[in-house]
Amino acid sequence: MPTTPQSFQNHAMYQPSWHYWALPTAFIYLVYCLVALVRGGFATHEVFDLIGAVSLMAGIWASRIMALSIQDRVIRLEMRLRLREVLPAPLAARIPELTKGQLVGLRFASDAELPGLVERVLRGELVRAKDVKAAVKDWQPDYLRA
Repeated sequence: MPTTPQSFQNHAMYQPSWHYWALPTAFIYLVYCLVALVRGGFATHEVFDLIGAVSLMAGIWASRIMALSIQDRVIRLEMRLRLREVLPAPLAARIPELTKGQLVGLRFASDAELPGLVERVLRGELVRAKDVKAAVKDWQPDYLRA
């Protein structure tokens, strides 16, 4: 568990193996293959090296997108169940109106402040996930994110 408590200001999570190794090195390799292709006069092996570099980059990027998509689906399910328990009936009936981003933003709110935030979201005051997160007063950390 991190030594600094999580808040809106520091909740973005960096995955060192992704942010500082896999993506940068794959990008460097892609640039290297492009330069080699141009300098080598578009030789067959350089074309295939470039195809391999693009495939590597696409695979690394796709793995990140898939992990984030699954995470968002779990958060959406978690929040719909949580909201059903916490919200009064009139607000609970409007849960399907909340977007994925709004549900992700609401994830960090305490149960006590959820009804007020959901009302604000449904009135159109808070549209983006970032706006919702910024409005959270009692931040509930999530250290298990992808």
